[in-house]
Amino acid sequence: MCFACHSVTDKIMAIIFPITGFVAMGFEHSVVNMYFIPAGIVAQTNPDIMQIIDASVDLSHLTISGFMDNLLPVTLGNIVGGSVFVGLIYWFIYLRE
Repeated sequence: MCFACHSVTDKIMAIIFPITGFVAMGFEHSVVNMYFIPAGIVAQTNPDIMQIIDASVDLSHLTISGFMDNLLPVTLGNIVGGSVFVGLIYWFIYLRE
C-alpha cells in the first residue's frame, strides 16, 4: 500500500484500516508492549494516576514477571505473523507464476 500511494496523506490513509483492524481483533504488538507495559508499571507508583483509575480495574498482573510472560508469546506471534502471513501474501500477489 505504501508504494501505491503518492503523497504522505495517501500513506496515512492507507495505514489506518489495517492498524484499526489489528487492534480491533485484539492482537498485540511486541514493540508497543515494550513501551506501554513498563510505562504502566511505572505509573502504578504515582498515586495521582492510581486515583484516576477505576477501582474495578485489576492491575495485579501488571508486573515485571507478567511483562516477560506476555512478551515472549507476543514477539513469537509477531515474527510468525509478519514473516509467514505477510510474506505469503506478497508471494501470492507478486512472485508466483
